[in-house]
Amino acid sequence: MPREIPISMLQKLSQRRKELGFRELDLVPAGAVDLCSNDYLGLLRSGQLSTPAGLRHGSSGSRLLTGNHALAMELEQELALFHQSPSAVLFNSGYDANLGLLGSMAEEGDTILYDFLCHASIRDGIRLSRASSFSFRHNDIGHLEARLQETRGQVYVVTETVFSMDGDLCPLREMVELAERYGAQVIVDEAHATGVIGPRGEGLVQMLGLQERIMARIHTFGKAVGAHGAVILGSENLKHFLLNFSRPLIYSTALPEAALAAVSEAYKVFPHMQAEREQLQRLITSFHRMDIAFEKLPSPTAIQAIMVPGNAEVTALSAKLLEQGIYCRPIRYPTVPKGTERLRVILHAFNTEEEMRRLQLVVSRSVNS
Repeated sequence: MPREIPISMLQKLSQRRKELGFRELDLVPAGAVDLCSNDYLGLLRSGQLSTPAGLRHGSSGSRLLTGNHALAMELEQELALFHQSPSAVLFNSGYDANLGLLGSMAEEGDTILYDFLCHASIRDGIRLSRASSFSFRHNDIGHLEARLQETRGQVYVVTETVFSMDGDLCPLREMVELAERYGAQVIVDEAHATGVIGPRGEGLVQMLGLQERIMARIHTFGKAVGAHGAVILGSENLKHFLLNFSRPLIYSTALPEAALAAVSEAYKVFPHMQAEREQLQRLITSFHRMDIAFEKLPSPTAIQAIMVPGNAEVTALSAKLLEQGIYCRPIRYPTVPKGTERLRVILHAFNTEEEMRRLQLVVSRSVNS
């Protein structure tokens, strides 16, 4: 038997259980209505993606040693072309990409400003940096400007286009214009926009025509793209910088050929899924028309939130939904601030109006029971 973990770690686990925020692994229930996964367009569910037989499932090393393949370089060219960028650099995940970029780019004396609701991977990447860092209130351009007036050194403004818990969009055009007035660089995470925002799922940056005014964009493949990995888009010099200074890129075994082929195949499919993106919009409209006793956050995207404050309360409602065959996970403190616990409802192109009615019925019954 291995030695038990220290008492301090056991105490933290005990506290997490007391707060009803204890995390455990669950299997997705077979046959349940999926209002939880990030498979927004149904690419995984449909089985449309296939990879040729014989591709390796390991890459044998990092990109800088033996893990670079022609398929990786071809995919980077495809991604750069689709996303209208001079260059593209593959990473093993969106988490790796944010750590690799944000942890390496800034020097001591620089400043990073980030939206208060930015993802944990962004926050962790910033922690690895030697720069000073400050959050600004969520989507608050006025507060961002106040922060910009107090900064020093090279300044970086970091945001997401679609926020992963609230599902709202950032005021990107205003943010870019403000950053330019103060000489700041802008970095944008498009994880939850890839595949679903824009006529071809190209993301909010390109939909607004801002691709030439942003230093770096991160697109991930584990959501609507239905694959695995991520890419950072930017200038050729940014690519050279990452290859030389981004530790998650330099010291990680590269994506295998099978994963690369899956991403390439997905990028041939999802740009043409206009019908699926239109169905998503219809379901979003239906969701907002639902009359329930709980607050619904305003969101124009596939990520919706039913606010059910309290870990016990939101967990109980999620359990009632599962009893009725609807899989919708509770988001509890400490993942979100205390008092903002919610059901995170993820809509997909394969969901139906009938499923929306079932959701409304179960949630309404829970209030009356």
